[in-house]
Amino acid sequence: MLKREAFLAAACKENAEDFLRFIQLHNDKTEPFDVEEVVQEMPRDQRDILWARMSLLLQEVLSKLPPQRWDEKKSEGPGNMDVESSLDSKHVLAIVEGVTLVAAQSVQVLQDGETYSALLGIVSVLHDVLVLLPISEAPLLSALHSLCELWWKKGLEEKEKFGRTALYVSLQKCFTLKKLSVEIQRIWNLHEVVLTLDYNSDDNKEITDLLLQCFYRTDIIRNDDGKRFLVFLFSWNINFIWVIHGTIKNQLEFFSKKTVVHIMEIYFRAWKKASGDFLDKIQSICIQDFMQNAILLHRASPVYSKVRQIVSYFHLRKGCHEVDKMLYTLYKPILWKALNAPNSEVRANATLIFTEAFPIHDPDDVKNLDTAVQKQLDAAMSLLDDPHPIVRSNAILGVCKILAKCWELFPPIIITDFLKKILLELATDTSSADVRCSVFKCLTIVLDNALSHALLEKLLPNLKYSLHDNSEKVRTAFLDMLIKVKAVRAAKFWDVCHMDHLLARLATDTQSVSKRIVNLLFKSFFPVNEPEKEWCCRCITLIQMNPMAARKFYQFAFKHTAPTNIIKLMLAIRRVLNSCVQDCDVSDINDSNKENSTIERAVVGKDMAVVASLLEIVVILWRSVQKPLKQNAEAQKFTCDKFGSVMGKYFCAFEDVRCTPPLVQLASFMPPAAVPTFSCGVLSKLKRMETGAVPKQYNQLLDCLCSWGQAAEIVDLISNWLSEPLPTDTDKAGPSRKVRIQETVEAKPDLALAYLDYLLTHSQTREKVLALGQRPLKHLHSLLGNWKLILYAHLKSSEEPSVASVQTALKAFTCHGRFGAHLQHNSSDDREHLLSLELDASWISERVLPFMAKPNENGGGLGTPLSLAVQIIEGFLSVCRDVLLVGLSDETFRGQILHLCSLILLSEAGYLCIPMILPILKEVADSYAPDNNEALDNPENPATVILGVVANIFQKIIELLARHLRKNPEEGQQLCQSSVAGLADFLQTAQTWDRAPLNGVFSTLFAVIVVEKRYKLNKISYPEEVIVPETLDDMPPLPSILLSTILKSPSVTKSFLAEIISSLDSEAIESLTEVAAVLHILAVIKHTGKFKSGLKSAAECVHRQLSRHAIVAVDGGDIQRVIYESSVKTINDILDL
Repeated sequence: MLKREAFLAAACKENAEDFLRFIQLHNDKTEPFDVEEVVQEMPRDQRDILWARMSLLLQEVLSKLPPQRWDEKKSEGPGNMDVESSLDSKHVLAIVEGVTLVAAQSVQVLQDGETYSALLGIVSVLHDVLVLLPISEAPLLSALHSLCELWWKKGLEEKEKFGRTALYVSLQKCFTLKKLSVEIQRIWNLHEVVLTLDYNSDDNKEITDLLLQCFYRTDIIRNDDGKRFLVFLFSWNINFIWVIHGTIKNQLEFFSKKTVVHIMEIYFRAWKKASGDFLDKIQSICIQDFMQNAILLHRASPVYSKVRQIVSYFHLRKGCHEVDKMLYTLYKPILWKALNAPNSEVRANATLIFTEAFPIHDPDDVKNLDTAVQKQLDAAMSLLDDPHPIVRSNAILGVCKILAKCWELFPPIIITDFLKKILLELATDTSSADVRCSVFKCLTIVLDNALSHALLEKLLPNLKYSLHDNSEKVRTAFLDMLIKVKAVRAAKFWDVCHMDHLLARLATDTQSVSKRIVNLLFKSFFPVNEPEKEWCCRCITLIQMNPMAARKFYQFAFKHTAPTNIIKLMLAIRRVLNSCVQDCDVSDINDSNKENSTIERAVVGKDMAVVASLLEIVVILWRSVQKPLKQNAEAQKFTCDKFGSVMGKYFCAFEDVRCTPPLVQLASFMPPAAVPTFSCGVLSKLKRMETGAVPKQYNQLLDCLCSWGQAAEIVDLISNWLSEPLPTDTDKAGPSRKVRIQETVEAKPDLALAYLDYLLTHSQTREKVLALGQRPLKHLHSLLGNWKLILYAHLKSSEEPSVASVQTALKAFTCHGRFGAHLQHNSSDDREHLLSLELDASWISERVLPFMAKPNENGGGLGTPLSLAVQIIEGFLSVCRDVLLVGLSDETFRGQILHLCSLILLSEAGYLCIPMILPILKEVADSYAPDNNEALDNPENPATVILGVVANIFQKIIELLARHLRKNPEEGQQLCQSSVAGLADFLQTAQTWDRAPLNGVFSTLFAVIVVEKRYKLNKISYPEEVIVPETLDDMPPLPSILLSTILKSPSVTKSFLAEIISSLDSEAIESLTEVAAVLHILAVIKHTGKFKSGLKSAAECVHRQLSRHAIVAVDGGDIQRVIYESSVKTINDILDL
């Protein structure tokens, strides 16, 4: 009693501080005071007094500080806000929060029939506060929001106003909060508020927009309450349906497939709950619109797959009377027309929908059901004969789905006709590999129905030759079908396709096909549930059937079984091999006799071909489990010990040429201590190798040494051999002194370079070599660089010097550059080895370029110094191109190499190096990004300078080609042809630039073509000689080659046409012969049948230029007149395109 009276007395403006203390006590969980309990215990008259006093208190504080000024007070700095105003702001806010709390508790305890006009006044004032409340007051906003929601739920007076505000605030929160589950639940609890809103009222436009935005928010779409709310919105107003549908369609492109699943469910549930006009509207505006779009959309459309996904959702719910009726009604006016549409893509889309929704029938018309189904089956059969392959492929897919679903419902004659059509005709459709591929992909669908197996077992053998189809995707689809046949036990796969055919294809086909064949045959040749001796029997059988297929089979075997089984097979094969060795350990022989008596008979007579294949298979198997073995040291030691104990005997017993390589590879998998006899002689074998040995004689020996960690020994041998032929004043000392027994062997620099080439070419050996210390690598690099002295000796003397051959010196010089590139890539941030290449460039410019002079006239061809100089330059430029290609270069390096290219072209015979300079230009240009506008706008930027040099060098190249073609047409033609590949690649890079300096490349091309053509036109003596070219052969030599290169690439051609238009607009073309030359270029391009829009634009520019020469042509003589007339005719032909 005392609590009620004290609280009632505090609820006035005079005792506001006491009121706030009561509110604090309520909020303190440790205090027993509870406002709800106090209000509930109050009699009605006391509650009325409480509400009246609270109303006055609220009006008093809000009159002093309205909500509009709350943000102003907070935004004022501490220096501008006095203590009193600050306390007033906090005091007002605290009182409003307290009044809100009391009002909410009062609403909770309201009894039926109780008057609450004073409480309604308080809540109305608080509602106005909520509308004006700044976002910063989140706790108060939440309390007022809950109060409005509670008022709506209680169904009190003016609930529509409060419910609308509660819904509006909740919708706003859905687009600001991160965790929405609570707010979405609140929206669903308020969903009936929507029915009280006037859709056509402008006052509700803002809330209508928020309702539409709910269809954007995936968190709402995926939430169960959110979905209920969105489904409910379809029933608000009939005009709102098409707005919702338009919103979803606009957003569909950005929805994920998972979100589209929820969208499908929303549409379906909205349709299912609708009735009357709403149902008709949803069907006609939404569902039928999706159906129409699923038929008419291009497959490349980003929303096509999602529209198909939505339509399929309704198809999957067939069998329900309402769904069947809806599909029949909506498809009737659109689907049958689409199946006969002229556009093949429309027919293809309609075919997918028709077969997926089959049968489309009126569930109310049971009498005509059979007739309707038969008509649709006839339509499906006619679609299998459609002239377009996409339609046939879709029809195959659809028919197979129909057969799998309705097999037991169709008469056998219909099923047989369909399958014969598919298997006997379409499976051999020579016009389309896609159709053949569809047959095998879709047959797997039919195989899922066990009733189809009996018939397919008879028909499938007709497809056996499809394994050898010339299309890889058809072969892979055929094998996938065979794997399915095996999995469902529909037939024996070897009856469908003979084992010999499978093995022949396994031996020669691509990886994707081979993997599938191994999957198909794995249990046949690797029966893991059988004893290990049976594995060996199957292995030998496979080898005897097809040795190459056996190697391929075991190459992929690790994908289908555990590494333990692979190692067991290796050890089982070891026992078989032991049985072929006469003097092997007695225990091994006895063991072999016990377990492998059958296998011994298989390899009786020591068939070395089988033995070699077994050794190769062991190597393949070991390589496939190398990683698991490294992770299991015990298993690796056991395996190495087992094979190491017999490797010496294998080398003695199996001396056949085919056996040696796998034995060497086996040895490389083991530590050298496991094969001591062999490992001690590997380096000696490499030393005794004859010069000119082919890689297969030494590559495995090099692999062995690298895998044993003896790469340093190889590098030492290479260094010694390379240092011997060098002049005596060069540094031959090794990087370190070692005490060793020297084996007297003749130096073989050619073989040393071959070894080094192999080591650098293969990643595994390269990593071992580059992992050595800097000292031996730098020493080797220095030795290779010293071979420049031998090259220079060859250049200075026309006689053969008494040193290593010139080809060896050339290889060493090129290898020096390559090795330097690898060292640069492997080094830290320094550019030591790039500097080495730059020094080589300087050496070439100082020592080699003086020999780039024309041969004397009595020489009868290229002299030795010139030929050697060209080879040196070409070898060096090829290395530089690779350095640029892999991104090892920097600004300085690019500048040095371009400088060298300029010097080469300025030399007398520099034109001979044009084919190698063009790739350099291409790689330098590729080093820069065309869209780096800020850097390229600065003329002093290094990138701008270097690209300007590239453009200048290209211009020089074109000038040299033109000059050489005039002086020596035959040799010039050969030079141009050898430059075509590099020119095409460079132009492909240049066309990506639409700005200086590289866009000047097309100006150079256009200018030289026009000049050459003008030169020819000026030489005409008679009007009859004026002929408009139709093909490239009708053009002068250089324009013909340049245009043929340009026209190979559409993007390059477009850039060239853009340059023509730009030159014409700038009035760079002045004379009539120049205009005619441009038209001759356009005439040649016209006969390609492409680039019509670009040609017309260029022709319009030419037309404006040509009109200025009409009078000059009349007064200029017959030749000028004929040139003008032919030009007019040519331009009219182009403009009429």
